[in-house]
Amino acid sequence: MVLGELGSKITQALRRLNNQLTVDDAAVNAVLQDIARALIQADVRIQQVKELQDNCRRQLTLDELPAGVNVRKLVSQTVTNELIRIIDPGRHPYRMRRGESNVIMFVGLQGSGKTTTCAKYASYLKKKGWRCCLVCADTFRAGAFAQLRQNAERIGIPYTGSTTETNPVAIAQQGVEMFRSKGYEVIIVDTSGRHTQDTELFEEMEQVYRAVHADEVIFVMDGSIGQAAYNQASGFKQKVDVGSVIITKMDGHAKGGGALSAVAATGSPITFLGTGEMFDDFETFNPRSFVTRLLGGGDLKALAEAVDQIKVQPAMVSRMAKGIFTFRDLRDQFENVLKMGSLGKVMSMLPGFSQDILPKGSEKEEVARVRGFMCIMDSMTQAELGSSKPLAASRIARIARGSGHSVREVNDLMTGFKRFAQTIGNIGGMIPKGGDLNAMKGMNPSQMANLAKGIHPGILQKMGGMGGLQSMMRQFGNMKGGGPGGMPDMSQFGGMFG
Repeated sequence: MVLGELGSKITQALRRLNNQLTVDDAAVNAVLQDIARALIQADVRIQQVKELQDNCRRQLTLDELPAGVNVRKLVSQTVTNELIRIIDPGRHPYRMRRGESNVIMFVGLQGSGKTTTCAKYASYLKKKGWRCCLVCADTFRAGAFAQLRQNAERIGIPYTGSTTETNPVAIAQQGVEMFRSKGYEVIIVDTSGRHTQDTELFEEMEQVYRAVHADEVIFVMDGSIGQAAYNQASGFKQKVDVGSVIITKMDGHAKGGGALSAVAATGSPITFLGTGEMFDDFETFNPRSFVTRLLGGGDLKALAEAVDQIKVQPAMVSRMAKGIFTFRDLRDQFENVLKMGSLGKVMSMLPGFSQDILPKGSEKEEVARVRGFMCIMDSMTQAELGSSKPLAASRIARIARGSGHSVREVNDLMTGFKRFAQTIGNIGGMIPKGGDLNAMKGMNPSQMANLAKGIHPGILQKMGGMGGLQSMMRQFGNMKGGGPGGMPDMSQFGGMFG
């Protein structure tokens, strides 16, 4: 997850408080010092850190608390609320109108990932059912239009620009008028960037803004610059009405916390985070959900939305209810994993899961391994894909040759499939034909023990043992729109293949 290291440090500080026999002012101050140190290491501005400490101390005067108050829980809740306050400016972004043209103008410095972010934004909205298009008004950077065109074609979005016109205002105005006449709902205008905040950049930006009558200005900012984001965001905000901010390059950068808090201090709401190079590496940002996930509290609403995007085949649900699991079902599960985003992101949505549920650096390797397994299964015949049992050695050798993988890799797939199939066999009788996960909440100890048999002991331990597994099943049962097709990939994937 974004800022996973910061979340781990804060969680560890709160956990140390929970392990103490008595909680007094000295213990609370020690926790606040640890949290302040973690925030400063994440490049959060000193003023904001000090303000967080002062606010927490003011609310945690232990001598004035009523009898019977759970001090440990109060400390955790107070810290959570103050962290939310740091990154929440209290201002809502622009709400787009269905059936009308909404002109969204992107601004930012060169190198912030603005053009790629335009494509990510368009791809995200397209999945939500909006009619989107792209206008390239960047005439300053060589290759800007070629990059936008390539991105637009990859995601299937209409675009326009020019390789001969040098006036960005004319290009933007003509492009917006053309797409508006065609009834497009979201017209995204990519403007020129610069290496610094210079007068020429701001003048051009203001001219484009007035020419296209932008409904929303989105400032794209590089998250790796940390608290320096405050001056950058403030400078742009003084020239045009910046409605919201998208922070890029947040995938694991240590200064991301500084960028989040600094931008929020300008009063501009953060709407998305760029967390990688792929178009799907694009997360919606909600301050409360972000902090809750950061501290291991999960985000079931986001998880339910991710699960809703997955298409579970009714035939697979029917087979799983009978305890039957095939290679075709396994491939569908792998495809669902990739659709939902990174494994670390999915795991962070589950309450009680630590940020290190997957070892550092392992996520890319796991994704590459998933794609490799899918390639192996693509070399199987239809009959083999429909099999619910591991294949014979002769077939394994043929599949290895056909897929370009080693026999050992195909055997690894067989081992993982066997574990998956065993787990589905153990719980199959508990899944109703409709696939309603509410039935999973009422597992008895014997059924839960059968489910645990299919999970790697190391992963089960990180989940909190049997108690953690039971809690997770209850959480899944409470989710709306869930189904068994999304279950094994999230709760068991890491351990199925050793």
